Amino acid sequence: MKTLEEKLGYTFQDPSLLENALTHSSRANESRGKLASNERLEFLGDSILGMVVADHLYRSHPDLPEGDLTRTRAALVCEESLVEVARELNLGEYLRLGKGESAGGGRDRPSIQADAVEAVLAAVYLDGGIGSARKCIQKYILSREIAGLTKPLDHKTALQELVQRESGQVLQYRLVGEEGPDHNKRFFVEVDLNGKALGAGSGRSKKEAEQMAAQAAITVLKGSEA
Repeated sequence: MKTLEEKLGYTFQDPSLLENALTHSSRANESRGKLASNERLEFLGDSILGMVVADHLYRSHPDLPEGDLTRTRAALVCEESLVEVARELNLGEYLRLGKGESAGGGRDRPSIQADAVEAVLAAVYLDGGIGSARKCIQKYILSREIAGLTKPLDHKTALQELVQRESGQVLQYRLVGEEGPDHNKRFFVEVDLNGKALGAGSGRSKKEAEQMAAQAAITVLKGSEA
C-alpha cells in the first residue's frame, strides 16, 4: 500500500479507507459481512470527480461553450480514461477480489479498474478533504486535458471507415444487456458486421459502450489483417 500511496502523492491517516476502496463486491461477499465493498465509495468518487473536472474546465476555459465543456469532461471521466489512470497506478495489483473474480481476470477488467479509481478518489476525499482529492485528480486526470489528450476517440467512425474499404459492408450496434442501479448503470453492446458479432464493449452510457465495442472490433479486424 505504501507504493500506491507514493504514486498517489497522498498518505492516508486512516488506511482502512484505502483498503475499502480496493475491495470489490466479490471479495466482500466472500467475507460474509466482515468486509464492505467499494461500491459506496465509487458512488461518491464519481460525483467528486465530475465536480472537480467541471469546475476546472469552467474556470480554465471561459470562452468554451457548454457543448465543448461537456464533451471535454466526458472524455476525461469516461471508463477508458479511468482505466488508463488505473494502469498508471498499477491498481490491479492492489485490488481485493473474490477468488472467482480474480481467477477470471478481474484485475484487468476495465469496469472494475475504473470503479476502483473513483473509489480511491473518494477515499482520499474522506481522509484528507477536497484539496487532497483535487491534487490527485489534477495529477492523473486533469493533466490529460493540459496535455491536449482530451479529444474523444471516435472509434465508431474509425471502424466505419475501416469496413467501408469493401463495398456492401453493414455494421449494426445492439444493446445486449444492462446492469446496476439507476445512478450506476452499465450498458453492454455488441457490434455486428454483416450479421456476425465482431466486437463487444461496456460503458456507463450506451454511447460509451458502443465506442468500446467499436474499439474491440477494430482490434479484431487489424489482427486479421496482420
